[in-house]
Amino acid sequence: MNKIIVYGIPTCDVTKKALAWLKQNNLVFNFHDYKKEGITAAKLNNWSKVKSWEMLLNKRGTTWKTIDPAIQQVIIDQKSAVQLMLSYTSLIKRPLIEAVGTILIGYNEAAYQEVLLKI
Repeated sequence: MNKIIVYGIPTCDVTKKALAWLKQNNLVFNFHDYKKEGITAAKLNNWSKVKSWEMLLNKRGTTWKTIDPAIQQVIIDQKSAVQLMLSYTSLIKRPLIEAVGTILIGYNEAAYQEVLLKI
């Protein structure tokens, strides 16, 4: 079993950048495609214990902007955010990397070096 799992969408530019960095550093990883494999409420809730749901929910992307403002306004806690992310996996910030009991969100080369190169 790989110690690194990358969650994302293969067409996402930031995910592509992270995957390229992992390959360049010869790190073995599994890729979990939200579009094909989805995600579970349990996984989102577990991530929310490590990072806040606010950090997981991408409010800057086009998916968020297309959601009815009335729905956006009721996203006020972990439960409502998880339900929305289950319906719209594109709302989960990408990439999200699980490794050694922690998660890394987005492309952050310094964090990757600190955590992933020590595995």
